Amino acid sequence: MKAIVRREYGSPYVLRLEEVEKPAVGDDQVLIRVRAASVNAYDWHVLRGLPYLVRMEAGLRKPRTSTTGVDLAGEVEAVGKDVTEFQPGNAVVGERDGAFSEYVSGRAVNFAPKPAGLTFEQAAAIPMAGFTALQAIRDRGQLRAGQKVLINGAAGGDGTFAVQIAKAFGADVSAVCSTRNEDMVRSNGADHVIDYTREDFTRGRQRYDVILDIAASRPLRACRRVLAQDGTLVVVGAAVGFADGRWIGPMIRPIAAIILSRFGEQRLLPFLAHRSKDDLIALTELTEAGKATPVIDRAYALAETADAIRYVEAGHARGKVVITV
Repeated sequence: MKAIVRREYGSPYVLRLEEVEKPAVGDDQVLIRVRAASVNAYDWHVLRGLPYLVRMEAGLRKPRTSTTGVDLAGEVEAVGKDVTEFQPGNAVVGERDGAFSEYVSGRAVNFAPKPAGLTFEQAAAIPMAGFTALQAIRDRGQLRAGQKVLINGAAGGDGTFAVQIAKAFGADVSAVCSTRNEDMVRSNGADHVIDYTREDFTRGRQRYDVILDIAASRPLRACRRVLAQDGTLVVVGAAVGFADGRWIGPMIRPIAAIILSRFGEQRLLPFLAHRSKDDLIALTELTEAGKATPVIDRAYALAETADAIRYVEAGHARGKVVITV
């Protein structure tokens, strides 16, 4: 089978399309023919091995595994003897290392039925960005109906899901984006759109119960000025705006949030998403109910994966970037 592989850390152009062995299927696993995959900031962090803390898990001198990618959607081709929830031919969505390839095998618990109304490309856009938005809003932010939420970075993969999920939770949503993305963000359900090229949201009069800080574009102390006295600011992921440091780089902002949270009633909380079968099902149910629709910016062929990752790394993607296999 064909797969995107890398033998060293580096830019997206260390990636190669190669013939590799088709994966075996364990007793509790499914073999999936990948129809589409999606690109996340996680992919280029792992690809470059930056910050260096990434290499503690991925391999110190060179990557322990050569395959790349996580999010995918496809069709079940074979199932292990202990798998009862899927059959060959079922369309599924989920996460598995090595998603940028023609086939993957993984535990059945990491997959859910693909929503019938979505294309494979749309479905592949759900997992990591969906987990991030749902868990940040519901679990970390504890957002409730009627509260005011601000999403800084509303036009990217995480942000487009966050706007829609916050609206589904009954919140009043303010979204920060650039001029070119205003119409798209409004179509996702934002009640108020703040164009950061014209207005600094940290200098406004509105106070927010919850702030999702995805873009990391303003200092945390400035963000606190527009956070309610008992509000919650969630630093989503390892902030890409601080990715230059080679040792802890993007972890500086989450660490600063922990320190600042010790002063006053406001909560400043770091957050990293995790895989969850229940949450994957919840996300597919939201899409089936029409409350969240994946936003696709561009689609690339498998052989163009390096270009897709480079585009996402540049930080200007509107919604998700997908790989059609």
